[in-house]
Amino acid sequence: MNPEILPTILLVEDDDVAAESVVRSLQKHGCHYPVVWAEDGLAALQILRDEDSSRVVPRPRLILLDLNMPRMDGFEFLQQLRSDPKLRGDVVFILTTSNADTDRTRAYHECIAGYMVKSAVGPQFIKLVSLLDSYQNAVRFP
Repeated sequence: MNPEILPTILLVEDDDVAAESVVRSLQKHGCHYPVVWAEDGLAALQILRDEDSSRVVPRPRLILLDLNMPRMDGFEFLQQLRSDPKLRGDVVFILTTSNADTDRTRAYHECIAGYMVKSAVGPQFIKLVSLLDSYQNAVRFP
């Protein structure tokens, strides 16, 4: 893996235990992606719009997005992201507890790259790590 092209991951997750689990899983399995954590959609937008000087997420980047969060949930975040000309092309993967068909369909209508249910990605998020590693090695970022 070429460290020069590693994407930065913006992890948008209100559960600090889940966020820490994702970060530890990436490290444990040798994926050394830089990770920036945002506690909800509003904080994530502030980071992406350079309104939070303490957190920066340079390109290339991937967004891992939970759906159920306070202040601004994942769907509200997606609507704001896709309506912003500077952010609409960002790659988003959903990582959520919701297995509802309506949520999955609604998310794909917002042009997400993938939808993962936390309980289905395996112990210690192994399937998430595998997906991110495969994705990073298969695509070329602008």
